[in-house]
Amino acid sequence: METKLERIADKASHEIRPKFTSLYHLLNEELLTQCHKELDGRKAVGVDGVTKEEYSQNLKENIRNLVERLKNKAYKPAPSLRVYIPRGNGTMRPLGITVYEGKIVQLGLKKIIEAVYEPKFRGNMYGFRPEKSCHMAVKEMIGQITRKRINYIVDADIKGFFDHMNHEWVLKFVGYYIQDPNILRLVEKYLKAGVLEAGEYHAAEEGSSQGNIISPLLANIYMHHVLILWFREYWTKRGSGENFLENYADDYIAGFENKWEAEKYYEQMQERLGKFGLKIETSKSRLIEFGRYAKERRKRKGKGKPETFEFLGFTFYCGESRKGTFVVKAKTSGKKYRMKIKELKKWLKGRLMKPIRETMEILNRKLSGHYRYYGVTYNIPMLIKYHYHATKLLYGMMNRRSQKRSYNWEGFREMLKYYPLAYPKRYVNLYE
Repeated sequence: METKLERIADKASHEIRPKFTSLYHLLNEELLTQCHKELDGRKAVGVDGVTKEEYSQNLKENIRNLVERLKNKAYKPAPSLRVYIPRGNGTMRPLGITVYEGKIVQLGLKKIIEAVYEPKFRGNMYGFRPEKSCHMAVKEMIGQITRKRINYIVDADIKGFFDHMNHEWVLKFVGYYIQDPNILRLVEKYLKAGVLEAGEYHAAEEGSSQGNIISPLLANIYMHHVLILWFREYWTKRGSGENFLENYADDYIAGFENKWEAEKYYEQMQERLGKFGLKIETSKSRLIEFGRYAKERRKRKGKGKPETFEFLGFTFYCGESRKGTFVVKAKTSGKKYRMKIKELKKWLKGRLMKPIRETMEILNRKLSGHYRYYGVTYNIPMLIKYHYHATKLLYGMMNRRSQKRSYNWEGFREMLKYYPLAYPKRYVNLYE
């Protein structure tokens, strides 16, 4: 099966406008069984409550029955279960949890569509792609600003991107290379499956639920056609000054040498998004002066320090290296930092009656995960600050485990000798 998908990817990479008219048959027992093996059985269950373990008990028959329904066009995706997780700004982000069988089909469908589209995606797209990461997007963005004559940054935020992708356009974009009507019909079924929230069904007229396996790929395809190719054609090729665009799923940052081009892009970008049912969040979108000359220019104008912008959980600001050369520095975004501290405080509060050894093991995994993401060049001070607050929160939790005060700071430090907290370190060099 991998060989078949590789052949599809090879054809897609070598033809300007490949047309794939027969792909649906690849959703066979071999591919779907492989998808079952790859799925994480610890993930939340959908509306039917079926787990991976339960589905595995009669796996061959379940897969055979699933393939038969797919062949007969009798397969109907179940609605996603709507849940909410907190955002950094205090609001809640809606997620959709698919039933386990639906995850198998979505993963198989994703593999097929991805084989076609992955070779077509541009190099400045980093979201949810093989061998791509947030850190790679950040590193390349910093490189673009420092290598090129970039003086202005356009920081735009799309309002509810996943919730507002137009279904008709999604199908047109997927169908640009994939002209197998059965594949397109299955994609449409998932788009129209709807969600179940508090026992009430809600039909889906637009968007694709975050949390569904297929959604990130459909989002990339949407952005590829709506923004990435448009920017390349009208700005990279025709722009009078230097520029760049870096994209991670629905997050993107554009940079320009000339202010008038940055202003024109900001205006036309909104018109372009509007054509496809999207709008920017004006309160979070702006054009700022940024780059190696921003500090000097703003000082001459009496405007103070250069402004900052946020991308992928980091705040970026103009700085200098030890040698005095211009560098773009990154630090943990303030709102992300506050959210992480709030989450940690809530988690520790729920560990009051749990064994301290277990609590410390899990806490260290949480700290290490935070350091691995935010442990980038120039951000060590924010990691030390996070470690300090984590230590204080842990101390407070330890003293709430009983009515009597359990520890003073001296006793707490002795405890940390037996159960040391993971200490910050840099994991990613943004300037290699």
